[in-house]
Amino acid sequence: MSAKAKIKFEEAMQQLEEIVTNLERGDVPLEEALEQFQKGVGLSKLCKETLQNAEETLTKMVDENGEEQLFEDANE
Repeated sequence: MSAKAKIKFEEAMQQLEEIVTNLERGDVPLEEALEQFQKGVGLSKLCKETLQNAEETLTKMVDENGEEQLFEDANE
């Protein structure tokens, strides 16, 4: 299992915030800044995917037949 699969959303957000803070200071050597930037991009993608999955889960419901449908469609 990859490290990305083990990290929780909150941990990823905290790491991303730390990277942004470090890069905004501007005193990080170029090579380290590039590494941190790449790590930040990966964390950002992970957070985005997690939020999209959560949104998809929260907008679905199961009807009386046991079939999934979008929550918005159930109100029609």
